[in-house]
Amino acid sequence: MAQYNSPRGTYDILPDDQAYWRHILATAHRISDKYGYGQIDTPIFEDALLFLKGISEGTDIHDKEMYVFKDRGDDLLALRPEFTAGVVRAYIEHGMHTRPQPVKLYSLGPIFRYDRPQAGRYRQFWQFNVESVGSNDPASDFEIMSLAWDFYETLGLKGLSFQVNSIGDRNCRPNYVKALQAYYRAHTAEICDDCRQRIDVNPLRVLDCKVERCQPIIAAAPKTVDYLCESCARHFSALRRYLEIAGRPYTINHRLVRGLDYYTHTVFEVWATSLGGSQAAVCGGGRYDGLIEALGGKPTPSVGFAAGLDRVWLAMKEEGIAPPALPTAQVLVAYAGDAAKDEAVRLLLQLRAAGARSVMAFDNRSFKAQMRQAEREGVQYALILGEQELAGGTVGVKPMGGGEQSSVARDGVLAFLKDKGIGV
Repeated sequence: MAQYNSPRGTYDILPDDQAYWRHILATAHRISDKYGYGQIDTPIFEDALLFLKGISEGTDIHDKEMYVFKDRGDDLLALRPEFTAGVVRAYIEHGMHTRPQPVKLYSLGPIFRYDRPQAGRYRQFWQFNVESVGSNDPASDFEIMSLAWDFYETLGLKGLSFQVNSIGDRNCRPNYVKALQAYYRAHTAEICDDCRQRIDVNPLRVLDCKVERCQPIIAAAPKTVDYLCESCARHFSALRRYLEIAGRPYTINHRLVRGLDYYTHTVFEVWATSLGGSQAAVCGGGRYDGLIEALGGKPTPSVGFAAGLDRVWLAMKEEGIAPPALPTAQVLVAYAGDAAKDEAVRLLLQLRAAGARSVMAFDNRSFKAQMRQAEREGVQYALILGEQELAGGTVGVKPMGGGEQSSVARDGVLAFLKDKGIGV
């Protein structure tokens, strides 16, 4: 008989790893709440054109990685390859421009890309996405970056720092793109095939190339910061000043770009030494003042970031960062005989209604086997029901941490446990 496995590039989150995930997700919620961001959940699939419009040609996501399909109604849909386009669609569709600006939103959930699976890169992966929509203040860029920093710092990742750059805006970036294209066209014989294509289709992406022979060309390429207009230069200067006020280490990375037309001004990454012992990006973001207009809304300044949670999980494991333990059962109800089992079911219902984390053994196991289960479960007390307890209207109470078994009146069990800090 065929054995089925999880699809390539996906994985199961087993019970032993759920403590990490709950801790990571709870931290994302807590930090977002602290900064005044509200949660938004968008569909896992959307109109494919939403992403095709929102993600420029010449990027791997647009050209190679989207899961696109037609449904029975012949609608062209796509599993979301990123959150931002769906959040912007919701902002426009639900008239969020009428709310006090900026509208501050965050999302948590799975993302889908047909990528080559490798450590920390999957075809289904979890993302923490944060957006601030409606302000062009560089302080909102700083707030987004600070939220990302707090998230990683709270989780215990080491060696945090920012990589930052400014890619200008519609006024000054065209001059930079012309200079970049002219420079690269003088080096076409030295660059890879992808860069030859990108220089016409999506020029900024050449700065992000990882091919070895392109590295000297990138190193000597024109820098975006040398082409900033006065307004963009002021924006970038203010952001750096806020980072210095906060004492956040940063490096101006002239290679750092977001090769999408709607990105403007700030682009950034958070790096951490937690991954593999060397610096590596754990999240990236930037300002995308042109996206809402591109998707049919009014021109609206916006800034955000996306953080892959799978990489956070790996980094925590590599650093030996233990998450808080998950809650375990506090009480096991043991029984001997059918009448006692019926009473065990009644008692279990009462215990759970009172908030006590409670379990019982199944399959009419021996009393000895039930006590072994109590030890494995790590409960604080075993509550024992047998013929003697039923006849006397009592319940046996065995402290599993050591101590003598005692009897408690059946109607006093909840009060006894409450006095021990179990239940409500």
